[in-house]
Amino acid sequence: MRTRSVRTRGGLSLRLDVRASAVVVGLLLAALGASIVLIGTGDFPIGAGDVLKTLLGDGEAGQEFIVRELRLPRVLVGLLVGAALGLGGALFQTVSRNPLGSPDVLGLGQGATAGALVMIVLFSGSAAAVTVGALAGGLATGFAIYLLAWKRGVHGYRLVLVGVGVSAIVTAVNGYLITKADLVDAARAVVWMTGSLSGRDWTQVWPLLGLSAVLVPLVLGNARALRMMEMGDDVSYALGVRVERVRLLLMVAAVLLTASATAAAGPVGFVALTAPQLARRLTRSPGPNLVPSLCMGATLLIVADWASQRAFGADQLPVGVVTGILGGVYLLWLLVMERRAGRI
Repeated sequence: MRTRSVRTRGGLSLRLDVRASAVVVGLLLAALGASIVLIGTGDFPIGAGDVLKTLLGDGEAGQEFIVRELRLPRVLVGLLVGAALGLGGALFQTVSRNPLGSPDVLGLGQGATAGALVMIVLFSGSAAAVTVGALAGGLATGFAIYLLAWKRGVHGYRLVLVGVGVSAIVTAVNGYLITKADLVDAARAVVWMTGSLSGRDWTQVWPLLGLSAVLVPLVLGNARALRMMEMGDDVSYALGVRVERVRLLLMVAAVLLTASATAAAGPVGFVALTAPQLARRLTRSPGPNLVPSLCMGATLLIVADWASQRAFGADQLPVGVVTGILGGVYLLWLLVMERRAGRI
């Protein structure tokens, strides 16, 4: 049985997709297991049992410091960034009705990068200033794409094509900013642009957690309207959905999720592109698959961070390098499949 109805004592009836629910539970368990393993990974290895004891407050003093102050914030930032990118990617792909309609392709990550580079290169800004710059750059880029793509509404391939053009322009601006920076600021900017979770602490956790606590319920509250919009604007209007209002609200939420993730960890590539597609293939369910995409994004980034630390011997790579390699291969495969299906 694919779906089943659940009725509460208060008379509330819910339809539950059994397969999608099992996928979400499986992804949550995978993310939890990978997080425990990642917390125990490093120059001072800690067993999974000791990690759990420490998280519950029963660890040794040295383990308490390593787990709670050094490694736990990094893992939490990874989970939140992956979840934000997965959800943002699902929103953009659903709104554009295009599997290529992700923040990576549309240039939102590059826009957030441009805002951060302005703070780093021109003002030698602090971490807080870089965060504000990334949010402002992402919002400005998203607003520009929306305006340029508007023609009696925002539709599919027009949004993607405009996003590709804006991405090329912003990428050129980023390159120009790097050439104008002094050596120290340029090195700092290049490290940030790679996308990394190294050195992340509680100052990155709390803003990202607070923004996610606001945006995730807002997005999930509009999931029903978003699913109706997949049937087309005319049908959605007939069903009482305020299409452009919902579309604009969800696009702003997706831009903020992407920009906040970029501000916290740099432009980590391809998670927003691959997570919704992988989630949909696992659930085999139509619709936006918002919660599975969120969980898939968190799991992908944590596993990629573990691979960046352990899969290349003594060389530790930024997590953005690992996601870029894997995501690039996936993008080529997706383009081939879209071409065979006659959609490009």
